[in-house]
Amino acid sequence: MTIEQYAGQSRVVIENVQPELDGGLYPAKRTVGERVDVTADIFSDGHDHVRASLLYKKSKEKNWQRVELTHLGNDIWRGSFYVTEKTDYLFTVEAWVDHFETWYDGFKKKADAMLNVSLELKEGALMLEQISKGKNKSLDQLAKQFRDENKYQENIDYIRSNEFADIVHQYPLREFETRYPKQLRVKVESVKANYSTWYELFPRSTASSGKHGTFHDVIRLLPRIEAMGFDVLYLPPIHPIGKINRKGKNNNVKSQPGEPGSPWAIGSDEGGHRSIHPELGTLEDFKQLIAEAKNRGIDIAMDIAFQCAPDHPYVKEHPDWFKQRPDGSIQYAENPPKKYQDIYPFNFESNDWKGLWQELKSIFLFWIEQGVTIFRVDNPHTKAFSFWEWVIAEVQQQHPDIIFLSEAFTRPRVMAALAKMGYTQSYTYFTWRVSKQELTAYMNELVNGPSRNYFRPNFWPNTPDILPYHLQHQGENMFIIRYVLAATLSSNYGMYGPAYEFYDNTPVPGKEEYMDSEKYEIKEHNWRKTNRMTDIITLVNKARREHPALQSTWNIHFCNIHHDQLMAFVKLTDDRKDIILVVVNLDPHSTQQGYVQLPKDLLVLGDYINVKLHDLLTGEHFTWTQEWNYIELNPHKIPFHIFHLTIHESYL
Repeated sequence: MTIEQYAGQSRVVIENVQPELDGGLYPAKRTVGERVDVTADIFSDGHDHVRASLLYKKSKEKNWQRVELTHLGNDIWRGSFYVTEKTDYLFTVEAWVDHFETWYDGFKKKADAMLNVSLELKEGALMLEQISKGKNKSLDQLAKQFRDENKYQENIDYIRSNEFADIVHQYPLREFETRYPKQLRVKVESVKANYSTWYELFPRSTASSGKHGTFHDVIRLLPRIEAMGFDVLYLPPIHPIGKINRKGKNNNVKSQPGEPGSPWAIGSDEGGHRSIHPELGTLEDFKQLIAEAKNRGIDIAMDIAFQCAPDHPYVKEHPDWFKQRPDGSIQYAENPPKKYQDIYPFNFESNDWKGLWQELKSIFLFWIEQGVTIFRVDNPHTKAFSFWEWVIAEVQQQHPDIIFLSEAFTRPRVMAALAKMGYTQSYTYFTWRVSKQELTAYMNELVNGPSRNYFRPNFWPNTPDILPYHLQHQGENMFIIRYVLAATLSSNYGMYGPAYEFYDNTPVPGKEEYMDSEKYEIKEHNWRKTNRMTDIITLVNKARREHPALQSTWNIHFCNIHHDQLMAFVKLTDDRKDIILVVVNLDPHSTQQGYVQLPKDLLVLGDYINVKLHDLLTGEHFTWTQEWNYIELNPHKIPFHIFHLTIHESYL
């Protein structure tokens, strides 16, 4: 570098600004109303005092807003701002050596040592004038006073006062600033990206007669889903199902006459990804379902599975979009030892990759035109990352409110890459985190690790593909425990509805798969049935709707409770106007007791403690006047508490 490339008078170094994703390649993510916490390593040579500011603005604005950064120690600085609109924000960091504050600190030390500070008073006067530049009469008057030798002791006393300390803080001497060379971006999305409640069902299993269900049958169930408090209804693929190599019951490689096949084997002579399976109804019926759901505050989430049955029209029209084998056949999907003879994956290395990309984008746009606003994408980790980065950006440029949920139960870096590249929400490892230690460690990783800025979790205790081992052959208590953990740990959660509501717990022996899986056959559910689970779902979702503290994943604070089977955590809003304490008994069989410690610093509690607790499930009220408080949870009654806390100040 040449000498001209250095800002030689700027002495501050700014490093490790966060959140900065992959050197600024990707934006951090927030939703409207959320806080952005910015940290940076900032230091200078010598012992002069450093001051620093966080600068932020909406991307289309000209002027920066400024927030003071606070020094946390060890040269780490932090500041925050809130994003109030659904648009991109920019931020950066600026720092400088503040000679006024340096002078102030040195002056006090010399005065305390009884040294003569006449010259220091004149230096202070010069700095006040430099800061004022003739525009601040009070600072100019103070500078004049500092030069008055007859007020020597009076000036010393004033400089030692809190009033002058406030002046030093309020009026920094800004010169030779160092600005971080990057303007980092924050992508702000709709509130629903951060708070949603999903219910999954197979439309073909919604008819009360045991026949093939239709969209009108789903419409008939909307009041039930609304009453339980769900705001997203997720439907597996609704397209024509392939007839060639159709799978039978329990994934049998050969179907019997009349068996419906897997909805994820998309396409036949009846149409492809823009078509509706005829037995479900028409496109107009589907649009009516979307409208009826919307009237009840429910969004329809559509499954997008970019794969084809052997008789999908694409196979004949675009054979070059698929991998050809030496014998002239097309390679079906495999995940050894699993084989999916009814599915052909797209070949993203096709010579016509541009045509393939454009066609797949047009599928999203087609369904958006019909009214779909949420897409759950099947196995995105088996498609090209570059495609997802491009197509999500293309779609959201035209329709910025569209939500994409990534169904990728795979390696951590792969899941992270998909989130960085644009996915709004992501399936997670919660499904397999069971013990207190596992759950606590995983939540701390999600909330306090770097992925907080791009990976927005959606917790599912089960899916049509996964009946986890800890639910197999278990009773309702375990189902309830796993449900309440999903619904309170994460602000986004979902459940494969009827199987979970009605405690479907029978697996294929030795596998995390459902016996007689609904993926391959039509089930008949008693949709009029309610039970302990449906009652709890309704009450928990009501608590989530009414309490903002439960509408964020990022505000969790675990409490001390010395018991391996009891877990407790607090969630609260930034202004502490809404405080929730959740305590869960992880043992589905036995009553457990313990003492939970209130986090006094977090709740700003002094020695006088008077906390009122309202159990949002049972309606019971309690008063706690101590830091440690007794908890007893019987899983055969209710294995958890969701308390709303009200803190009463001392009347003394």
